[in-house]
Amino acid sequence: MKQKVRIGCGAGFSGDRIEPAAVLVEKGNLDYLVLECLAERTIGLAQKRKAADPTKGYDPMLERRIELLLPLLKKHNVKLLTNMGAANPIAAADKVIEIAKQLGLSVKVAAVTGDDILHMLTGEETAMETGKALSQSGEILSANAYLGADAILPALQTGADIIITGRVADPSLVVAPLVKELGWSLDNTEIIGKATVIGHLMECAGQITGGYFADPVKKPVEGMDRLGHPFVDVGADGKATISKVEDTGGIINLATTKEQLLYEVTNPHEYITPDVVADFTTVGVQLEGIDCVSVNGGGGKQKPVTLKVSVGYKAGFVGEGEISYAGMYALERAQLAGETIRKRIQARFADLRLDYIGCTSVHPPSLGENSHPYEVRLRVAGKAATAAQAALIGEEVEALYTNGPAGGGGVRKYVNEVVGIVSTLIDRNRIKATVTVKST
Repeated sequence: MKQKVRIGCGAGFSGDRIEPAAVLVEKGNLDYLVLECLAERTIGLAQKRKAADPTKGYDPMLERRIELLLPLLKKHNVKLLTNMGAANPIAAADKVIEIAKQLGLSVKVAAVTGDDILHMLTGEETAMETGKALSQSGEILSANAYLGADAILPALQTGADIIITGRVADPSLVVAPLVKELGWSLDNTEIIGKATVIGHLMECAGQITGGYFADPVKKPVEGMDRLGHPFVDVGADGKATISKVEDTGGIINLATTKEQLLYEVTNPHEYITPDVVADFTTVGVQLEGIDCVSVNGGGGKQKPVTLKVSVGYKAGFVGEGEISYAGMYALERAQLAGETIRKRIQARFADLRLDYIGCTSVHPPSLGENSHPYEVRLRVAGKAATAAQAALIGEEVEALYTNGPAGGGGVRKYVNEVVGIVSTLIDRNRIKATVTVKST
């Protein structure tokens, strides 16, 4: 077993930048590269793509990432672990094999499946957010359980160069290689709690290197245009050191680390994952040097008997229309336009929203409206049961060109189908993960 493992995180969401991962592989001296590219709504949308085309359903940026990274991964002997399989890990593995052949490279890919449990649902399961049956939310599109490190480990043990999963818990992408390389037991709740802390700190990539942290006035960060992504060195005792590639932009310090530690954590005493119920309250962080922070502590208790399931459902359509007003009395003209539309169509929409972008689009007027802006963009949005009804909003906004206040311009209109997300729980013993290996 190794005494130390280095893991880099090259992506924190599906639309993340591509080049920081390449920098990590080229200059980071990694053992593993993790690309965390999946969110709740992301997988619901992926299921829609798969339903339309059975060869799709994986991350839409998979090809671009693999084309850039695969030669580097092979050159530097770095293994890739990613959830870019989304709704279709098998098709994602096939695509990686296809790209490898085009590049003249040999590669072994392991795809982890078993998270798609739509066939197991009856619709009578309780939605955690509403307390009502899932069927009352709307037509169910997808149901994906959050798998843990135990589902990923068999794929790692195949010796594959690339492991592609669907829905797994974000920290588990880091927990699994640590368990394999450092010889840890998944039953050791204390060490798996520490591993989960590390995985949580790494999972959002550029957030811990100053990206989401940055504020040019109170928390300035240099080199945002070339923001580096993090890597972590983890020892057999669970102690970790987080840093980034030298000469990349961004910053790693106590503040960035603490912000990420608390990110999306509602109960630091019990952070529930498929691997462990982690305790973040005993975590300690220490600045070790420039862009270098050590992390120690954390723990956990027995993993839950159920797994969380992310359920996507058809939530209707959103229609939008936007138009700009500029010059003297821009806000007053925008407000007249908004009220005109409200009077014309409010009766057709149970939920109609008017935003005066630049004035009241984020905070309500009571928090300090600028009463004399030089330019305002009116946005009208509403939910509807059909695309045709949703389109009425954009049509009404466009009609303001000649029927509305003076000086309106730059109209844009949209109709988008909405995928809603709720959650439920399932007995973890009902789920069996499977590993499929493909190679060139």
